[in-house]
Amino acid sequence: MSNDIKNQGNIKMLDGRIALVVGASRGIGYEVALEYARQGAHVVAVAKTVGGLEELNDAIDEFDGSITCVPLDVTDYEGVDRLGGVIYERYGKLDILVYMPAFMGATSPISHIPPKDFENSVAINMVAPYRFLRSMDALLRQSDAGRVVVATASARDGEKAYWASYAAGKAGLHALIKTYAAEMVEMSVNVNMVDPTMVDTGLMAKAYPGLDKEPVTKASDVTSAFIKLGQADCFYHGNLLTYISDKKQYDLGKI
Repeated sequence: MSNDIKNQGNIKMLDGRIALVVGASRGIGYEVALEYARQGAHVVAVAKTVGGLEELNDAIDEFDGSITCVPLDVTDYEGVDRLGGVIYERYGKLDILVYMPAFMGATSPISHIPPKDFENSVAINMVAPYRFLRSMDALLRQSDAGRVVVATASARDGEKAYWASYAAGKAGLHALIKTYAAEMVEMSVNVNMVDPTMVDTGLMAKAYPGLDKEPVTKASDVTSAFIKLGQADCFYHGNLLTYISDKKQYDLGKI
């Protein structure tokens, strides 16, 4: 899949869509929220970092985009439920749900992983997206073309030694989203995942300290799949889009 989706003249491909972008204050989530607003969506931006949300709000204001900022820790599960209620009262539906947050924790032998790290990985990588799906499901079904786009990582395969906490959380996330996609086959809600691979973010810096960032893909370069999968006329469902950096495009596969 070519990485030129967002370059289609003056057409706003998400015009009028209500998009909840979780993890919007930094990295890929920030760039996705910014591009969604450029494409005409009203962005409900969720993040724990207030300063990052304020920067995003200012950036979107510069081109008169539409945004509502929601400071929220994704592990505040009651807060997630309250957010679902607020979206229902204000909009009556949700067109797009994007889930970006990830937690890595320490890379160490399983016997040395701090229990809190493992618990945080499961909470942020798997339980929190479940809570968002649980709270937003009815709203997505109210859309004429509900879209769910979830970021993943190849570590879910469990092939890297010492990455157990991250791998376990991502493996659980993969199973969760694959199951949800199966449940939505007969519905108007399309469910897909995106693996941006190696991108210059805080998470990558933690995973690969000392790595030369010069040749690494920038967060702004991988937003095209998120734009494509958020569109009402996108027919992809149950797919996994994986970024191939040397080709500067996404390969299409199955979750």
